[in-house]
Amino acid sequence: MKRGLILNNQLSYALATLGHGDLMIVCDAGFPIPSNVWRIDLALIQDVPDLETVLTAISKEYIAEKVAYAAEMADNNPVLLGKVKRIFADSEYSTLPHADILGTMASKAKVIVRTGAFDPWGNILLYSGVDVPKWFSKPGTIAPDYYASKLTPPKKGKK
Repeated sequence: MKRGLILNNQLSYALATLGHGDLMIVCDAGFPIPSNVWRIDLALIQDVPDLETVLTAISKEYIAEKVAYAAEMADNNPVLLGKVKRIFADSEYSTLPHADILGTMASKAKVIVRTGAFDPWGNILLYSGVDVPKWFSKPGTIAPDYYASKLTPPKKGKK
């Protein structure tokens, strides 16, 4: 039996196929998924599974270099935004109009994971990253400046 956290075979496979820069969207139950995009449908009933559960599980097996969300979320669903920023604390963030997520961005996604979430503006764009310390660990390899903060381990607080 698999040892990883994610048991859903499609989601586990999808995470393994994503390369640097690939886009995955984790969406709410009402998201209009284009017919030509790989759909992983986890929805069972209202809020099962919820976005927080799915995003937390994904974050344990996936490096999101960048996270994007609807600009409207800050005003209209700040509780969800707080959860997203807690789960992906080390990621860069950007916003875009919700209409763009539903249209242009949905068609650009490599995979869309549908949850049972009934969360307004609950459509989170995750861009694949790399494990920077591992990727730049070989002698003589120089990491670009934009990865510098990810190469230095965080300092622990003094006791």
